Amino acid sequence: MRLLRLLVEGGHEAVGLIRTAEQADDLRALGAEALVVDLEGDDELRLDADAVVFAAGAGPGSGAQRKWTMDYGGAAKLMRSGPRRYVMVSAMGAADPPPGDEVFAVYLQAKTKADHELQASGLDHTIVRPGRLTDDPGTGRVRVGERLERGAVPRDDVAAVLYAVLDEHLASGSTFDLVSGDEDVATALSRLA
Repeated sequence: MRLLRLLVEGGHEAVGLIRTAEQADDLRALGAEALVVDLEGDDELRLDADAVVFAAGAGPGSGAQRKWTMDYGGAAKLMRSGPRRYVMVSAMGAADPPPGDEVFAVYLQAKTKADHELQASGLDHTIVRPGRLTDDPGTGRVRVGERLERGAVPRDDVAAVLYAVLDEHLASGSTFDLVSGDEDVATALSRLA
C-alpha cells in the first residue's frame, strides 16, 4: 500500500495484485488499480507491466509448506508473467539461510531459492532484503549493503527504497540488505549502481 501510494503520487500507473476482491477498495482509494491474482495457483499469469514488485508472502503463522508455495512459488510465478523489470522484496538472512525444517529456516530457504532464480533469470532485477519491519514513521534515512548486521527498518522507508529503485532505476542488478541508517535513500542506492 505504501509503495502504491508513492507510485500514484509520482504519476505512475500502479496496479496492486490482491488475493480477494474485498481488498480492491483500499487500492482504488489510493488511485491504484486492483487485480485479483492467485500467485499459488497453477494457472498461467501474464502481465503487461514495465515492472513488478514481489512483496507478497505467506505471512506469520503459516507453516513451512506455505512458505514454499508463496515465498518461492509465488515469486517464481511472477517471474514468468512477462515483466521487463523485477524487484524482489526478500529478507535479511536469505544470503545464507540456516538448514533445517523450522518454519523461519524454511522461510529463508524459500526466499533464497527465489532470489537465486531471479538472479539467473536474465530479467533486469533488484533484490531488496529488509531487516525487521516496523510501523514507525519513515525517516528517509537508510543503510544498504551486501551483508549488514541485523536491524530494523520502517515500512515507509522500505517503500521509499522500492520507489527509488523503480522510478530512478537505481541499484539495477544489485542484491542488498536494508536497515535504518544515516544516508538519504538516493545517496545510499547510488553507491550500489
